Amino acid sequence: MNILFPEINSAALYPVTDSRQVLFPAQSIFFAIRGERHDGHRYITELYQKGVRHFVVESAALTPAFRDELAQYADAQILEVGNSLEMLQKMAADHRRQFVIPVIGVTGSNGKTIVKEWLTQILEPDFRIQKSPKSYNSQVGVPLSVWPLKEEHTLGIFEAGISKPFEMQALQGIIRPTIGIFTNIGSAHDEGFRSRKQKVAEKLRLFTQVKTLIYRKDYPEIDEEINLLLKAVNPDIQLISWSSEGKGAVNVTYEAQASGTLITLKWAERDYSLFVPFADEASLENATHTALATLVLGITDEATLQSRFARLRPVSMRLEVKEGIHRNLLIDDTYNNDLAGLSMALNFLSQQDSSRQKVLILSDLLETGLGAEDLYPIISQLVAGKGVHHLIAVGPELGANQRLFPEGTRFYPTAEELVQSNYLNTLYDAVILVKGARRFGFERIINRLIQKSHQTVLEVNLDALTHNLNYYRSKVGAKTKIMAMVKAFAYGSGSAEVARLLQYHRVDYLAVAYADEGVALRQHGIHLPIMVMNPSPETFAQLLEYRLEPEIYSFWRLEEWKEFLMKEAKKGKSSFADFPSLHLKLDTGMHRLGFLPDELAALCTLLQTTPTLRVASVFSHLAGADEAAHNGFSQQQYEQLARGAMQLEEALGYQPIRHILNSAGIIRFPEYKLDMVRLGIGLYGVEASQLETGQVLPVGTLKTVISQIKNLKAGETVGYSRRGLLQKDARIATIAIGYADGYDRRLGNGVGHVSVNGTLCPTVGSICMDMTMIDVTEADAQEADEVIVFGKEMPITRLAACIGTIPYEIITGVSERVKRIFYRE
Repeated sequence: MNILFPEINSAALYPVTDSRQVLFPAQSIFFAIRGERHDGHRYITELYQKGVRHFVVESAALTPAFRDELAQYADAQILEVGNSLEMLQKMAADHRRQFVIPVIGVTGSNGKTIVKEWLTQILEPDFRIQKSPKSYNSQVGVPLSVWPLKEEHTLGIFEAGISKPFEMQALQGIIRPTIGIFTNIGSAHDEGFRSRKQKVAEKLRLFTQVKTLIYRKDYPEIDEEINLLLKAVNPDIQLISWSSEGKGAVNVTYEAQASGTLITLKWAERDYSLFVPFADEASLENATHTALATLVLGITDEATLQSRFARLRPVSMRLEVKEGIHRNLLIDDTYNNDLAGLSMALNFLSQQDSSRQKVLILSDLLETGLGAEDLYPIISQLVAGKGVHHLIAVGPELGANQRLFPEGTRFYPTAEELVQSNYLNTLYDAVILVKGARRFGFERIINRLIQKSHQTVLEVNLDALTHNLNYYRSKVGAKTKIMAMVKAFAYGSGSAEVARLLQYHRVDYLAVAYADEGVALRQHGIHLPIMVMNPSPETFAQLLEYRLEPEIYSFWRLEEWKEFLMKEAKKGKSSFADFPSLHLKLDTGMHRLGFLPDELAALCTLLQTTPTLRVASVFSHLAGADEAAHNGFSQQQYEQLARGAMQLEEALGYQPIRHILNSAGIIRFPEYKLDMVRLGIGLYGVEASQLETGQVLPVGTLKTVISQIKNLKAGETVGYSRRGLLQKDARIATIAIGYADGYDRRLGNGVGHVSVNGTLCPTVGSICMDMTMIDVTEADAQEADEVIVFGKEMPITRLAACIGTIPYEIITGVSERVKRIFYRE
């Protein structure tokens, strides 16, 4: 192994912490970080084979066998350190010290990303900016954000977030802000600190060396700690405290106008009036922080400021996957327009259906800080390296660099000219990534490509699903395999999209109910092992063709499978080695499916005499893991499975994977984890054991819209059979969802409630096939307003309780006609 550090030229290498996101292998340096749920050292061989030659590894991971393996990589540059994350942070901090430019550091409970993005929009004409991509504000995200700083940059804008004490000190050394913004303080990550005061004090560590700090004095917890603690360690700091309550050095007023708000403040003895197209308190606070930071940087011409702030738009902080016209899958990621954001979006594109053509619609990149001569060769490499089949380029700079892109690339000066060309209508059955700077108006492209359909949608939060997966992984440890249940359309969430995410996060197995579900996954590029829970003889050929593994729970099904394989072997087209393994289900007390204990001896004999039947796993299902009353019975089931598995192992001569825990069992009985666990409803945001409900996040949000509002008098009736009798005058709204969409008829007549602009509104009358009526008398509601049927505002557990059912029925009952939108923050 060769020693790499300190001779490394950090500016010449791209830091990588995720083995799946290598863009330029030869120019990458991989930091093998060990965490609670992952170990980057496991992927060094894979990365070396991809062409990576620079590695940072931890001494504790270097067993003698691993050292011998690494020694074979003679051309690799490998640095052995105590802690890879700390080395990443140290190298990023060393890199940051090379630059003497203004750097804005942003922290707070909310608004960090929006303030950063708005500052970029406002300051882009005056500076070459390097900023945090998306919400990269963690212990890993901050060094990855700062590392790309180059001589060309004249301003840095970085956000920093912490979840426990002592984390900010490292981030301060990496960002080294000269200007600070403390947005606000709230409840986020309160659980990691003794008190709110301690959390404020920890966040203030980011500003121990800033020259100027902007904050809102109306938050007394922030103001007190700044004057008590921060001024003691940074006595020369310039404090720009602002207030909308007349308390600050800068006092701000907000005047509501027809389409927004006029912000008035005084700066350097001058009065400024800035119109912003927002009215909500959070946006006004974020805009005020943005305005003051802009003034601090010397952009003081009022006409210029008025023009730029009037053009601010809400920041869509998420990547969305939507159904498009002509069987296209549409990835809408017009949130930011920098290199890091493009590389992340291309990584996401590469995860999608491998059978479809990959299309990228891209505008000029305007937020990179690089000149065109340096930028577009990099973009060309990125596009080529991620398997993009077809590029559609929009903007004058891309057009001027046509020579860098492959033949067949289409170039358009503007998005309008692309739309008018009608070329978008020629795209069929493709995965299309739309990535454009806001000023190019790419919403016109999205509107042309998106499938116009039912206004009711199920939004699936892929980040929440990832969080839930990692949470359950933390309960069982990295060495325990995960089988993820994607049956029933992934519990209503969308099988292929969810399976692709699970494959990306390296789960070990997927499980489906029927063979056709497994076939569909294979056709969408899923290569993970898949267990089919309800195989039947007529689908055995599909199991063989698509490498699907059957669950076997009875002798007659086992005999049918055995006979099928023997016939296939006689045809000579397949050898026994090509046949799928099977999964044996034991009935330990659920009494639904499975071999009973007194059948195991005969089962062992059959398997011994038929060695071509390979057993992948032996498992059972807990009948009462979600209720403590059944703990004793659950223990008996576990012990019975353990005995049965041992009996089968002795007969087979090898040990199949053993598993019994479902989502509730993982929480209640982590000691029963065995070799694998099956993760189902918990993955989708329902903690069935009710022991740790706050630890999983809701994944699905069912939304619709108000179609019409009527003012009706007391005594009038609403809906079929006149069941909705009004007891008083009321505003009645009709919303675009009914029982054909999965909104249960039992929720009618006030049993169910939906959320309209934060107000829970009861149903009125019977649920119709496609529509439902609600009482919005107490809500601030208008036609076309959004309605939350279930989600954060109306938890699915509460909705299920209204009609005496379980969350499984609600979530799996959402009709497939309801459009799914998948998104990542």
